[in-house]
Amino acid sequence: MTFAANIVIAIVAILHIGFLVLEMFFWNHPFGRKTFRMTPEYSQASASLAANQGLYNGFLAAGLIWGLISGEFGVKLFFLTCVLIAGIFGGLTARRSILYIQALPALLGMLLLFLSR
Repeated sequence: MTFAANIVIAIVAILHIGFLVLEMFFWNHPFGRKTFRMTPEYSQASASLAANQGLYNGFLAAGLIWGLISGEFGVKLFFLTCVLIAGIFGGLTARRSILYIQALPALLGMLLLFLSR
């Protein structure tokens, strides 16, 4: 079960690295605008906010990777909890799909993590 938990945690970390790249580097480019369904004007106006959000996603990924490398249950649980809360908040305030893309994988990782104890 530990292996399965670590695989899901790694996937969540990779997703957050992807979010970092999209939000920090591609937000104001055609790929980012298409991904997030934005107009050029909106992406230009919100680019600095998106970069900040991307940086936070990078910190979440770094924490999850730290948990994987250290093997510490508490580190993994803390960062999965942060991702879960962020995903729930984003799903309720921004776009419902965030619940499935961000919160659900974090919840699965948490369940597997607890089952591996």
